[in-house]
Amino acid sequence: MADNYLENQYEKVFGNNNPKTIVKRVGHSLDSLLLKNRSYRGYNHDFKVSEEMLLKIISVNTMIPSAKNQQVLRFKIVTAADDAAAVMKSVKLGGMLPELHLPFEGTEPQAFIVVCSTIPQTHLVDIDLGISLQSMLLKSVEMGLNGIIICAFNKNAIIEALGLKFEPVAVLAIGKGAEIIKITAAKADVGLAYYRENNIHYVPKLGIEDLLL
Repeated sequence: MADNYLENQYEKVFGNNNPKTIVKRVGHSLDSLLLKNRSYRGYNHDFKVSEEMLLKIISVNTMIPSAKNQQVLRFKIVTAADDAAAVMKSVKLGGMLPELHLPFEGTEPQAFIVVCSTIPQTHLVDIDLGISLQSMLLKSVEMGLNGIIICAFNKNAIIEALGLKFEPVAVLAIGKGAEIIKITAAKADVGLAYYRENNIHYVPKLGIEDLLL
């Protein structure tokens, strides 16, 4: 199970030593951010996520595309202990590993961004939502943080707990990850479900040859 599986696949397609291509990298490359952007279900409680950090993450939404430029998404920052606990009670993590009851006690996320829509959810809202969530997670990784997109949650409970006037469409947990996560090549006999072995969380990914039609 190679940690650098996607990097190897990238090199197979685009090459690793093309003399005609000169790329000057400044800061993090997109590839490195994507590889580090994994879904963390356990977090280090010694690290506190501040409201300023979450504001910086949310600020990417002032620059990203929006279908018809409607910009209908709104964001609720959650850092207070009581509010975070209420959100945590309303979400589910690790649906493919129910026997583990993730997150483990003492590693629950303590900071959230609740994403709401000002209009009823449509496919255009879903497009905006996907762009927004991925952009915010990439910004988190750039800042040295980690996160996870949560779509399994009790909407009414979150609305009541946080006093929201718009319906939540997704929840983003943010923190300092306390897990080891590795990408591995997807195999027909294993499937695409993530799994854990020896306290390592493995995420099978299809290769480029499997994605092309």
